[in-house]
Amino acid sequence: MTELSKIERAAVERVAAAPMLAHTEAWTAINSGTRNIAGLARMADALADAFSVLPGHLALIEPEAASSVTADGQVLPLAHGHHLHLAVRPDAPVQLLLTGHMDTVYGVDHPFQANNWLPDGNLNAPGAADMKGGLALMLAALEAVEESPLAAHIGYEVLINSDEETGSFSSAGLIAGAAKGKVAALTYEPALPDGTLAGARGGTGNFSIVVHGKSAHAGRNPDEGRNALVAAADLAMRLNDAKAPGLAVNPAKIDGGGPNNVVPDLAVLRINFRPKDAEAITRARIAIDQAVAIVSVKHDVRIHVHGSFNRPPKPLDPGAEKLFELVKACGADLGIPVAWKFSGGVCDGNNIAACGVPVVDTMGARGGLIHSADEFLIPESLAERAALSAVTMLRIAEKGKL
Repeated sequence: MTELSKIERAAVERVAAAPMLAHTEAWTAINSGTRNIAGLARMADALADAFSVLPGHLALIEPEAASSVTADGQVLPLAHGHHLHLAVRPDAPVQLLLTGHMDTVYGVDHPFQANNWLPDGNLNAPGAADMKGGLALMLAALEAVEESPLAAHIGYEVLINSDEETGSFSSAGLIAGAAKGKVAALTYEPALPDGTLAGARGGTGNFSIVVHGKSAHAGRNPDEGRNALVAAADLAMRLNDAKAPGLAVNPAKIDGGGPNNVVPDLAVLRINFRPKDAEAITRARIAIDQAVAIVSVKHDVRIHVHGSFNRPPKPLDPGAEKLFELVKACGADLGIPVAWKFSGGVCDGNNIAACGVPVVDTMGARGGLIHSADEFLIPESLAERAALSAVTMLRIAEKGKL
């Protein structure tokens, strides 16, 4: 444990005076659910205005092409919002990546839309913890770094995407490109209410499996039909049997069927896999291939698999452990206990780690009950966590390496 330097103390004082709570309240008042393209446009403009106080080149980037499988089995383009990208001092000797997302899980028709102060002093608001509070403290930390004498030693890219909550399919390429050449990355997903961070993470894969059968009259000639709904159910059961330690499987939904007197000729199985490591991904892929082969023959149907393991598992490798230890040391000097544990959840930190860049992906505000109408932010954590980010970045800049 060491004392904070004069430069670090100045940064801590600066973040304490930053309007983080005001930013958070203003941004949570904007509905930016992933599918609300108009709301995302308003959110992107608000963020661009706020982050324009930083030097460098700021742009709103067109989303990459992405698609989804509809309930009737069609593969159609899926609209996404723009992504915010900021590049500051790309020629500086030390390069960092900071990422976050502007989208939330609350659509325009969701009942949770308004900010509400709770009796315990916490802020109940859509996206307050996940992660508009995180974006506010990220900005405050970067402003503090820019005021530091060490600013010239460090360059960074900021990437705030519009589709993290649905898998980052239209921003995955941007993330991979921004990760190149970075010594470390910080992502602003919320920490747990007690400040615990996510360490290693499992991965995820989402699939839509389209089953084509043959329709027939359920009374006159049922045997001439090929029941796609039954085949999809068989497929779901077989894939469910693939679950094992290190691999969770969740058959989530089957779209299909119709009138009772018609043998259904189409069904779409939606299924999620949660692999703990690369070996579990291999087992899952084998299970998918085998189940599709068996069900296709048994039910005389055609099956098309859409989807991928879009977030690989994130282990705690030596580089990540070194970054975590640095964050922990900075926290100790700030009087902030820092601990971490495995998480089955996934985020853009998984994709960054897959690029070989050490990342701590829960540098955001403390809060909880995210993805529900009870989501809350602990306001005093804004200054606390902004200070943690600023000191971490300053120490990397001073050392010239991780």
